[in-house]
Amino acid sequence: MWFFARDPVRDFPFELSQEPPEGSPPGPWVLHRGRKKATGSPVSIFVYDVKPGAEEQTQVAKAAFKRLKTLRHPNILAYIDGLETEKCLHIVTEAVTPLGMYLKARAEAGGLKEQELSWGLHQVVKALSFLVNDCGLIHNNVCMAAVFVDRAGEWKLGGLDYMYSAQGNDGGPPRKGIPELEQYDPPELADSSGRVLREKWSADMWRLGCLIWEVFNGPLPRAAALRSTGKIPKSLVPHYCELVGANPKVRPNPARFLQNCQAPGSFMNNRFVETNLFLEEIQIKEAVEKQKFFQELSKSLDSFPEDFCRHKVLPQLLTAFEFGNAGAVVLTPLFKVGKFLSAEEYQQKIIPVVVKMFSSTDRAMRIRLLQQMEQFIQYLDEPTVNTQIFPHVVHGFLDTNPAIREQTVKSMLLLAPKLNETNLNVELMKHFARLQAKDEQGPIRCNTTVCLGKIGSYLSASTRHRVLTSAFSRATKDPFAPSRVAGVLGFAATHNLYSLSDCAHKILPVLCSLTVDPEKSVREQAFKAIRSFLSKLESVSEDPTQLAEVEKDVHAASSPGMGGAAASWAGWAVTGVSSLTSKLIRANPVAPPPETSVPQRPTPEGHPSLAPTPVPATPTTSSHWETQQEDKGEAEDSSTADKWDDEDWGSLEQEAESVLVQQHDWNLRDQASQAGQVSHPDRKSPESDWSSWEAEGSWEQGWQESNPPEPTPEGTRLASEYNWGGPEPSDKGDPFAALSVRSSTQDKPRLRWPGKSVKNGGGRWKPSAQRRRQQRAP
Repeated sequence: MWFFARDPVRDFPFELSQEPPEGSPPGPWVLHRGRKKATGSPVSIFVYDVKPGAEEQTQVAKAAFKRLKTLRHPNILAYIDGLETEKCLHIVTEAVTPLGMYLKARAEAGGLKEQELSWGLHQVVKALSFLVNDCGLIHNNVCMAAVFVDRAGEWKLGGLDYMYSAQGNDGGPPRKGIPELEQYDPPELADSSGRVLREKWSADMWRLGCLIWEVFNGPLPRAAALRSTGKIPKSLVPHYCELVGANPKVRPNPARFLQNCQAPGSFMNNRFVETNLFLEEIQIKEAVEKQKFFQELSKSLDSFPEDFCRHKVLPQLLTAFEFGNAGAVVLTPLFKVGKFLSAEEYQQKIIPVVVKMFSSTDRAMRIRLLQQMEQFIQYLDEPTVNTQIFPHVVHGFLDTNPAIREQTVKSMLLLAPKLNETNLNVELMKHFARLQAKDEQGPIRCNTTVCLGKIGSYLSASTRHRVLTSAFSRATKDPFAPSRVAGVLGFAATHNLYSLSDCAHKILPVLCSLTVDPEKSVREQAFKAIRSFLSKLESVSEDPTQLAEVEKDVHAASSPGMGGAAASWAGWAVTGVSSLTSKLIRANPVAPPPETSVPQRPTPEGHPSLAPTPVPATPTTSSHWETQQEDKGEAEDSSTADKWDDEDWGSLEQEAESVLVQQHDWNLRDQASQAGQVSHPDRKSPESDWSSWEAEGSWEQGWQESNPPEPTPEGTRLASEYNWGGPEPSDKGDPFAALSVRSSTQDKPRLRWPGKSVKNGGGRWKPSAQRRRQQRAP
């Protein structure tokens, strides 16, 4: 039986990079980049090759291996793993870069800021304080080659090869034998008599002074150069002079040096150092302190290094949210740091937190998420939006807080392109129908109309045909003036989504009624939109070959590029109306705007002209186009007639009484002012069509298409035969009486059909309370 010896180097879970060594600092070690075989995560590997006849240097390397393995401190190089064989020593640490190489690379990119240098030196001094005050150890090798920088920009103290005990238990300092390191020794070490009084930290503090000089001025040529401060900041010069003083007795303890440098106006007294110190102790801070810290952190992140934000601030923010109950205050700095991440990192670190935040019941967090959705929406995929985000967002439509309802509406501008057909064309339209009809806040109704105009091109063709005309017509009857303006601009923004027949029969009549609106801003926008639609109709009338091009988007599938004008339309509604909404909500949070007094709103500036630019399409004769339109009109009339015949209209008396009760419906307020008034059972007006909006939560009773105009009865005179210059004589009857959807006073007894029933085809008609009172009257 054969036994094969295992190769410990081959079985080691880490491997060296194929790149050349990253550095060979003075001493026995050579620094290599490496990675963990299992995960591929980067590490640094210090390698020492055992050579014959170098027993003393081998003992120094083994001592460093042991020291680094046993010492644990945030400012000392972090040990991960090691390998010791007869031929070599491997020490695996966190991925770091020698300080000299780091400063050189940053100098080529513009140099380090003073606040970064102050925090780096703070970390080195804190590590020395830990060694000498807590462990009783003298580092004995503080220099540029012994300091390393991790990926977050944190400075770590390494180079523990020549460390010894401050009590002298291990026989005093080891001999270095390397000229490059001996030049950092303090002058008192040359006095072998031992009569010079010094503290145990005196030699390390002298070497710290040499390190400070090199950080600001470059490599130290000789000890005499320490007398010139060079580029050392003025706020640090007094403390630096204490370190390189000739009298070792007056050199301060590392802990005392930190206190002096953190005094007001000193070198280490800045926001960057304060932020780092707070993050190091954040786990023991009170909740109130954390809230205040995160609120102020966003202001400082712009001036902090990018690597520091990514690798130190971000983990703390994620930890604070997951385990510290920090709440909504972490959102602003979290998204600010997220700008420094790649798309892959954002998906891994930020998106899971965002998805979890949307399920929170904290109102402050929900509104912050909605307000800042623009910063992370591009990283959300469609399945995540439809299954994990949208079901939670729609709850905001039903929230009692107007601010949340408003932000929920605005967020749909960003979510709509990622919603599936059901969520967009069914669920979202249900909520929009309810908000536009029943919300007591005028600005929210206005923003609902604005949002619908902007996402109209994403809707399916059937939904657009059923919803847009009715919704914008509804908005033009809103008592809130900006809502009426939004309805007009909605028609203009989605002008390419309507057939010419709809433009002529449905849209222009609505717009013409607004030319006498009490508000000038509404009238001005109405005139602009009318001219735009008339221009389209006129261009096709003159050249029927343009019909196919003009109506190319009417039955097309949903596409974000279809609304040519919608992309830049009504920008005021998301900015100007946003502030207007907040003001009005604060001023009157519950009561709806009075119908008799319409608030004034300035006319939007810079609104783009929406006149179409026709492009010739396939040639079509004029007669063919007219025949096509006539056939289309006949089809619509027949389909509409079928719909009205199949509709269950219920009790006419109940409908009349409900009109009297529902006076908050601004579309029916004219009918509600007359007692006992009813609608004709055979004809449905646009006003009665909008009463179906009151049925909350019913999609089939939401945005319904208006009934196309019926043929004019015989005997009706042409419009040119009437006296348009003044009022009709009193002896003439109303020429439009036969077309009116509202009954006259003389017709009331006849329309009540006493003693008969028209509901469900038979039965007795119950007289109304008013009718019974009239019958009992003497």
